[in-house]
Amino acid sequence: MTVHPLLNVAATHVGTRALGPGVRSVVWVQGCPFHCPECLAPEWIPDRPARQAGPAELAAELLADPRVTGLTLSGGEPMRQAAGLAELVRHAREIRDVSVISFTGYRRERLLARPPSQGVPDLLAVVDVLIDGLYVAGLNDGRGLRGSTNQRIHHLSPRLEDSGYDFANRARDAEIAVNGPETLLIGVAPRGLGAVFETAVDKVRASMRGADTSSPSPGEEGRP
Repeated sequence: MTVHPLLNVAATHVGTRALGPGVRSVVWVQGCPFHCPECLAPEWIPDRPARQAGPAELAAELLADPRVTGLTLSGGEPMRQAAGLAELVRHAREIRDVSVISFTGYRRERLLARPPSQGVPDLLAVVDVLIDGLYVAGLNDGRGLRGSTNQRIHHLSPRLEDSGYDFANRARDAEIAVNGPETLLIGVAPRGLGAVFETAVDKVRASMRGADTSSPSPGEEGRP
């Protein structure tokens, strides 16, 4: 009997245009070994328990919106949970023939030579576009789906090569999703938006504390 690994999930979002061509759903995994300075999502670096989700259950959730034509995998570090994510993609493609984009801090060469976890070859086999390399804040030029210019875009399949989407040089956009007390910044944010977002959340938090000291503070999350 095959035991399918549970995914340790930091957050999900169904239906965005900010993280690749078309309407996509996003899964951000919890835990990253790199600790890049000025990381865009420091709250998802610690390797700690978050939401535990089965790949089949998560696939159904991410594709609940019939407009969704793709998945984007981010985090955290997806390659540390490669087996579970490969299973997620397999289940998703049983529902719909989605494209898959994955971010990783590892170079592709390292993934091929010394995979950091079981399932890396399986995940790479189902990813259409891989964006690799560590985030370097000083090389953030404010353009493209990659966070900094040292990161590379690999078309591992021809699926999105002719999509017309400029992964390297397009103007960035981002979306803000509000779910109760939590606010999620989705996308590789244009320059200055991250600071504005944090300031806005701080103001809301302060106003909520002033109105009702027993109310929970709004959460804030942000990540490509």
